[in-house]
Amino acid sequence: MERHEYFNHFHAISISDYDLLTKKLKTKTFKKGEFIIVPGQIQRELYFVKSGVQMSYFDAEKKTHVIAFTYPPNLCAIPESYSFQTPSKYFLTCLTDCELEYITFDELQIIFDESQQVERLFRRMTETILAGIINRHIELHSMTIEERYKTFCQRSPHLLQLVPHKYIASYLGVDPTNFSKLFNNVRF
Repeated sequence: MERHEYFNHFHAISISDYDLLTKKLKTKTFKKGEFIIVPGQIQRELYFVKSGVQMSYFDAEKKTHVIAFTYPPNLCAIPESYSFQTPSKYFLTCLTDCELEYITFDELQIIFDESQQVERLFRRMTETILAGIINRHIELHSMTIEERYKTFCQRSPHLLQLVPHKYIASYLGVDPTNFSKLFNNVRF
């Protein structure tokens, strides 16, 4: 999906507003296993995923707890660290080699002052992310493990080949052994 089309999915912006935003973008590449953000670090750059898969997670009680996966054409961030410019409480890492475009927090604030439409676009994107977090919370507490697995497979089937299954199991709140059974037996 082309980026302008992706943005218009949230809020239609003019070509001039699109250009105002995209002319500030720079590119970074990361290798598989490389950290983008670690706990205690402030995320100063908002990333737009061009290629690859990223994962946000934290470790507690000798377990990895996966919060989210990101991949093209989505945003990639520790939302509260970037939005409030506060230290992150968790990791953002690359599960594959990645190419990301980014804009700094300060640059984006200047663009918000110049374009109400770009500011509205990012507000709508933030609202969509918030709704997704709430839906995920509901899924974790109201669906069976099989229903969670099927929902994941419908939403992001390509991740089954790109992401180690132990991380998908963690994301779904499923024991890795049960995930293996689901993977081998449940068709979607």
